Amino acid sequence: MNFKKRPLGLFLSTLGIIVWCFIPIQASGKKTGFPDLSKTKQIEIKRGFSPEAIKCIECHAQKTPGIVESWKTSRMAHTGVSCYDCHVVPKSSPMASQCEGVRGTNIYTSPMVSSKRCGKCHPTEVHQFEKSAHAKLAPRPVDKKLVGLIYELEGGGFIGVKRTDPKNWAPRATGCQMCHGNKIELGPDHKPIKNTWPQSGIGTVYPDGSIGNCVVCHTRHSFDIAQARKPEACASCHLGPDHPDIEIYYESKHGQIFLTQGDKWRWDSAPETWEPGDYTAPTCATCHMSGIGDLHTTHNITERLKWDLVHKKSVIRTGERGDGYKGEKLMEKVCANCHSTLHTKQFMSSLDNAVALYNTYWDGATKMYNDLKAKELLKKDKWSDGYQELMYYLWHHTGRRARQGAAMNGADYAHWHGFFQIFQVYKDMQAIYNYRIKHNKIEELSTVMSSAPY
Repeated sequence: MNFKKRPLGLFLSTLGIIVWCFIPIQASGKKTGFPDLSKTKQIEIKRGFSPEAIKCIECHAQKTPGIVESWKTSRMAHTGVSCYDCHVVPKSSPMASQCEGVRGTNIYTSPMVSSKRCGKCHPTEVHQFEKSAHAKLAPRPVDKKLVGLIYELEGGGFIGVKRTDPKNWAPRATGCQMCHGNKIELGPDHKPIKNTWPQSGIGTVYPDGSIGNCVVCHTRHSFDIAQARKPEACASCHLGPDHPDIEIYYESKHGQIFLTQGDKWRWDSAPETWEPGDYTAPTCATCHMSGIGDLHTTHNITERLKWDLVHKKSVIRTGERGDGYKGEKLMEKVCANCHSTLHTKQFMSSLDNAVALYNTYWDGATKMYNDLKAKELLKKDKWSDGYQELMYYLWHHTGRRARQGAAMNGADYAHWHGFFQIFQVYKDMQAIYNYRIKHNKIEELSTVMSSAPY
């Protein structure tokens, strides 16, 4: 083998054993978490990589050495999973094409690796993910009533840029879909087009019909479990004016302990074994996903949540958004590993009260909106209407910050960036409402600046 760097060749030559077990399923009334290996009929042992896989590795060691360097130190590489296993697809796949290394052969590849492909080895994780809120981000990246925010304002519609102009796709390609995901479109050569790929959106919809971009958290091509457990893995999307979760976490006592002690924690424990002792404070993964106490690891980040803290009015999760009452009990089990029952109950009660306060503001704003709408005192262009613009900020910025700050012990975001600004916004909305109702007309110049720091 002619590898660009000798350590890669040495690594391949010393690859460990891959064991494939074909185990008959026995009918039994007793449930067990482990198969009965004494019933195993066949064990097939393979060493090393196939010739086709080695050819891919050798080529990419020359063409994309950074990728190979990341991969060869990963657990994937150590268990014999190569580029061939993830990127080679059936000829019938809608994503099937041929890179120059396999052109003219019966091997077909795709630069995109869908969750369906990951599910061949990780079916449980993919199934859990498909039931999560993350999986629903791409099909519904924005509220339909607010679609103008992207295509008209950010997309340049107000300065005459047509929707068919490539520039109008820029806000979505560089912003929205980088977190939400998008439906990948393909050209005649089965390669992605129209700025729909590459992207880092967790809710990506692939041409094979699968949803989910696993490498958002398990960064390719190292797929490091330690990286996925650190709060920075979530920070690329959960930050900023509308949901500053990483900032809230850093402000919290949990975050303070992580920032001062986290470099000494053990991050690489096997799944289901990463428990208190490996760390002394939880990260995002600990509370929302990890196996802890008698809870198993889950890739359904909705599973342990009670409230919907994202939409315009907070409700207890039901249906496709999860089971809020069950979620509350599961989260209590997470907290019980470090806190007393009294501590946890008091904290959750405080969150319930914060949610109720926000909902009171939102109900009041909605009533004023309906009154103005009935009297035709709202502008058709909501983004040049002071009342409607402020209503958006009440929900999407200040309201989210208040609720999520309260949920994760970020006092500054719960109060100063949250309820204090909710109060300010609401007072401005009341002033606009009172003027329009009293004079039965829309004010000529709004007293509220559109650039207000909400």
